[in-house]
Amino acid sequence: MTGAFTVVEPVMGTVASITVVGERTDRVERAIAACVARLRDDERVFSTYRDDSDVSRLRDEGLELGEVDARVAEVAARCRDLRERSGGRFDAHWRGWFDPTGFVKGWSTDAATRAFDGLLADGAIGAVGVNVGGDMRLRTAATSDHVWRIGIAHPTHEGELLATVEVVNGAVATSGTSERGAHLVDPRTGAHLPGPVSATAVADDLTTADAWATVAAVAGIRDLEWMPVAPVASGIVWEHGRTRRFAGRVEVSAFRDAVIG
Repeated sequence: MTGAFTVVEPVMGTVASITVVGERTDRVERAIAACVARLRDDERVFSTYRDDSDVSRLRDEGLELGEVDARVAEVAARCRDLRERSGGRFDAHWRGWFDPTGFVKGWSTDAATRAFDGLLADGAIGAVGVNVGGDMRLRTAATSDHVWRIGIAHPTHEGELLATVEVVNGAVATSGTSERGAHLVDPRTGAHLPGPVSATAVADDLTTADAWATVAAVAGIRDLEWMPVAPVASGIVWEHGRTRRFAGRVEVSAFRDAVIG
């Protein structure tokens, strides 16, 4: 199998880049269309910027979970579990109403990539990577030797890499203040993180990687109490020029002043 191509579509206030290793057939095009359609439909349900979304109607009209799309109840349950497991470092209700923004993108991307299940199962494509706003779900067919090599951008040195990771089947997500400024909030205090801080998590799925990258960024470099319960394969936390790396639930390098490159 030779060749690869990328399709870019606007979704969720950002862009989705879908990279397929294989030929651009009608069957592949249908899978891409289904992937994008799922992302956009989840946006319709979960966007806090749309007055007509199910999440906004929960907030503004006082509806119950049973009165809106069933996906909302599923995500709400996952968010409650994450709040408990993270010790409150993630809390979709910190504003006083349900806002799953820090969770739903990864969850939606995982669901959307299932559009490629059949193509991967029968080897019609070698691999597919779906990148939504810099967070990636990466999949490779059992018949392929393709390996995804992902560079993690340095939070403050434009054009430089903080680290690289190799993934066959899994996900990579980064959360921090470098791209959008001080938008992250510690739900326990309601205070914005001053930064600069960045955390990357590698996991089996993007739901996990995205959520726990947010937890790690909120925790910062000195707080690793969340690590024993985090279902991640590896990661790196960077803050004010210092880094900590971990593999599984074990720290493999203490924070240091020199930046990993």
